[in-house]
Amino acid sequence: MADFAAVIPAYNAAATIQEVVRRTAAILPRVLVVDDGSTDGTRLRAEEAGARVLSHPANRGKGAALRTAFEALEHEPLDAVVTLDADGQHDPGDIPLFLHAFRQSRADLIVGARNSDFSSMSRGRRFGNRFSSSALRFFSGLRLPDSQSGFRLYSMSFLRKVKARRHAYDAEMELLLRAAAGGFRVESLALRRFVADGRAGSHFRPWLDTCRICACVVGFSLRRRLPGKKT
Repeated sequence: MADFAAVIPAYNAAATIQEVVRRTAAILPRVLVVDDGSTDGTRLRAEEAGARVLSHPANRGKGAALRTAFEALEHEPLDAVVTLDADGQHDPGDIPLFLHAFRQSRADLIVGARNSDFSSMSRGRRFGNRFSSSALRFFSGLRLPDSQSGFRLYSMSFLRKVKARRHAYDAEMELLLRAAAGGFRVESLALRRFVADGRAGSHFRPWLDTCRICACVVGFSLRRRLPGKKT
């Protein structure tokens, strides 16, 4: 029987983290929160809700928080982990869809997609998502409708072989690129209950972080084409 855990990177999410943890733990009892240098009591509220919490002494970025979680779980007897955001924009009620998809396909990476909700995004976020998805498709051949989604399932066999190096939101794009380059199986999962534009507590900066994500795609692809360069 497959075993799963949930990973929630969190930064100053005290207002939302308890509900996210409680609803997640009702489906996946093993919940790991990485408190990325919060100053508002995020750690305490996550622990009160029943999560295991690891903390960074200072804010290091979402990618660093994910890496801390993946390294902590690397040697545990898990088949996969589900990642979701701490601000409440991802519905924990959709987690069973990821588990079912994984059991059916054994994909290495499953990305939740806001297929029907892009029209409600701000112009900046909509442009950023479309542009980064197009860049991903052009440089890697990987076709995903929502490349910036952080609601994902990663197989542990993938995470034990592939390590993210980036610290910010571009780490999630880096993992997609490494999956495509390594021949891992990547799938998209349509989710209708996504909050397309995130919550007021989201720390994603549409223009800056989209530039970083696109630079990650281009840089990764160019390095792969240079002799002797490692990605």
